[in-house]
Amino acid sequence: MSRLSVDFDPTLDQPPAETNGQSEPTLTAEVVFKGRNVEIPDHYRVYVSQKLARLERFDRSIYLFDVELKHAPNRRQRKSCQRVEITARGRGPVSRAEACADSFYAAFESAVHKLESRLRRVKDRRKVHYGDKTPVSLAAATAVVPPPEAQPEAQPEPSAPERDGAAADHEPGRIVRTKEHPATPMTVDDALYEMELVGHDFFLFHDKQTERPCVVYRRHAYDYGLIRLA
Repeated sequence: MSRLSVDFDPTLDQPPAETNGQSEPTLTAEVVFKGRNVEIPDHYRVYVSQKLARLERFDRSIYLFDVELKHAPNRRQRKSCQRVEITARGRGPVSRAEACADSFYAAFESAVHKLESRLRRVKDRRKVHYGDKTPVSLAAATAVVPPPEAQPEAQPEPSAPERDGAAADHEPGRIVRTKEHPATPMTVDDALYEMELVGHDFFLFHDKQTERPCVVYRRHAYDYGLIRLA
């Protein structure tokens, strides 16, 4: 029977010392740890759980945190060879953050800081969305199934020589992925809300007021920008 080789990471040996002297809040959500060829010690699990407990005040509906640790493919990049991904699951759309650093502790601190900022902005925007003004979630807005006549016909699977030829002709700088979403009309405020939920730096939407495609994007110091077509 073959055994999976697990790398020992010395950066998980000792947790950072806490200097504030304050008691940590108690975590009520479940935490699932995933290590790709990484052995996760108990003290790291306790440290992560204590840090994640602080995020529950931003969204009380969070019931699960997924924490995944893995080594970056390029080990020569010592300053960013350890990667941590955090996914928070609640009643609404999932919130996700990831970061790389020279240790799993530093990567987790950076990722949890990103996730905290994301959840804080969503909570602040949710304060003005209530009752009938609550926007449609991104999952519901993109769940529209096109009619059968609008669906493209299935293309035959290319043969092996065709696939090899396409791989040989591939060059950098080409568009390799395309996404299409229903253009659900919404306001600028609703678009900002949806952008914060998915954690992206920009959001393309159909402006209900101008009836034109628009893009909202994140600027520095928690400011936003808006691009409209003339």
